Amino acid sequence: MGMPGGTELLIILAIVVLLFGAKKIPELAKGFGKGIKNFKEEMKDVEEVAKDEPKKVEGADEVASTETPKNTTTQA
Repeated sequence: MGMPGGTELLIILAIVVLLFGAKKIPELAKGFGKGIKNFKEEMKDVEEVAKDEPKKVEGADEVASTETPKNTTTQA
């Protein structure tokens, strides 16, 4: 299933106009555009935060927690 053709797009557009009315469509498009803009800004923020964080070595915590210290002395 690929992209809809020209006739299919016209049918979809006609259904949208019937459901929402011609006056509501610009408002919906504006809200959709703002949503995309906010999403892109947040993705940039997430990428910047990810670059600032040091990379964590996987499994380092597990190895450190299971090994016993080598310099332990027992007192009796």
